[in-house]
Amino acid sequence: MADLAALYRFRFKESDLPQKNAIWKTLCDNFFGAIVGKTDVVLDLGCGYGEFINNIHAGRKLGVDLNSDVRRFLSPDVVFIEGRADAIAVDPASVDVVFSSNFIEHLKSKDELDLVFREILRVLKPGGRLILLGPNVKYLANAYWDFYDHYLPLSHLSLEEGLSIAGFQVRDVIPRFLPYTTRSALPKAPFLIAAYVRMPFVWPLFGKQFLIQAVKPARVDG
Repeated sequence: MADLAALYRFRFKESDLPQKNAIWKTLCDNFFGAIVGKTDVVLDLGCGYGEFINNIHAGRKLGVDLNSDVRRFLSPDVVFIEGRADAIAVDPASVDVVFSSNFIEHLKSKDELDLVFREILRVLKPGGRLILLGPNVKYLANAYWDFYDHYLPLSHLSLEEGLSIAGFQVRDVIPRFLPYTTRSALPKAPFLIAAYVRMPFVWPLFGKQFLIQAVKPARVDG
């Protein structure tokens, strides 16, 4: 992309951020907080304007993004790391949880994704977890390509296979979790969002994004 900051400014209006932060605070309080420990070192890969990493409770919080402009949107307790997803400036085996939302579909190829998976394995502690959230091409058809910088079509099935090949142990695959975007059918009121994430039987009705959890095994061959 020629100008990542310009793309962010076009797609993610600052006026929308309060509502998006309210949505993510509710998601963190009512769902992700149950799978991320309060003492964990958490790294948000492709953190954007920090909607997840600002709102999750954790022992140490790291936000990684190529766009230096996002720094000003991150909370004071988030350490910002400007850089590529395949060369993260953190020590090996130092992170408990890597979270990434709506990022990997922007990579140019499966080869690039393989390099990102290898880097995530490097920074995760043995037993550390990767949490991936993103659009599921299996349920989106042509809408997947409505964004200028979507390159890599991925489904929960292709990702499960790719993660396993990379050396992860896939623990949980939810094919349909959240709607495609915050402008879609996701209820906006916090009490409705909280109710939604507690009722898995309704996720197939609205969900267009997968949620996958995978673990770095105690020993990674190769």
